[in-house]
Amino acid sequence: MTRDLPFDTLRAGAIAAISAADLDEKVRLTQATAKAWSARTLSLRSPLDPPSPTRPGRPDKPLLVPPNQMKKRSLHTKHGRVALLHAICHIELNAVDLALDIVARFADQPVPRSFFDGWMLVASEEAKHFGMVRQRLRDLDADYGDLPAHDGLWEAAHHTRNDLTARLAVVPLILEARGLDVTPSMRDKLIELGDIESAEIFSVIYEDEKGHVAVGAKWFRFLCAREKRDPAAAFKELVRTNFRGGLKPPFNDIARAEAGLTPSFYRSLSSISNA
Repeated sequence: MTRDLPFDTLRAGAIAAISAADLDEKVRLTQATAKAWSARTLSLRSPLDPPSPTRPGRPDKPLLVPPNQMKKRSLHTKHGRVALLHAICHIELNAVDLALDIVARFADQPVPRSFFDGWMLVASEEAKHFGMVRQRLRDLDADYGDLPAHDGLWEAAHHTRNDLTARLAVVPLILEARGLDVTPSMRDKLIELGDIESAEIFSVIYEDEKGHVAVGAKWFRFLCAREKRDPAAAFKELVRTNFRGGLKPPFNDIARAEAGLTPSFYRSLSSISNA
């Protein structure tokens, strides 16, 4: 076993972090596993690794409800800003587990080791984001778990659990790319309201998320090239098959293009509805 870690493979470390219900422990295991993998003190996988969990470990709260039951609150009140931060905190927590799940679930795929380098960097940065937003909630006399949250993000992962190309299409290239569309306006609104501390956190998240979408786009294109598929056409096909609902404008075309996601991928999908 690696010193200070109860496992000696990347997949086992990712599974341990996903499974942790204590969120401080989840963050610790994520960042320690990322550091150990970067230092090449972990092997990739072993037949002795435990199976990937069907659901990530979670504390008793927050209560999980369908997305349509989430209340919308005005950012002009402290309670409204807490609600926004709580929603972002929940998204970042799910993003930690989604990045780890790509590593754990697809560790047996014939991809270069740099694939896992990229996703462990994503997982580590998502854990950083979760910690930053949670601390900001505490600064505002709140905490993660105080409000309900929805479960749609993990459901997306479950639907693509058997297809790496579909997972990359849905998670980084739809769900994370959506963050590039909406985060700048939320940050600007917080600045307008004088909440500079929260706005600065949103700026960090926004810049890091460009890199996360880029990791997804890089490996999506890699897999398409290996399968001799046109990336934009494959993306549209996979979205129609694996994603419920349409892609909603407005799109941040510049940030998306910087991450390798050009309008040919998503523009024609903005009116799709598979609900």
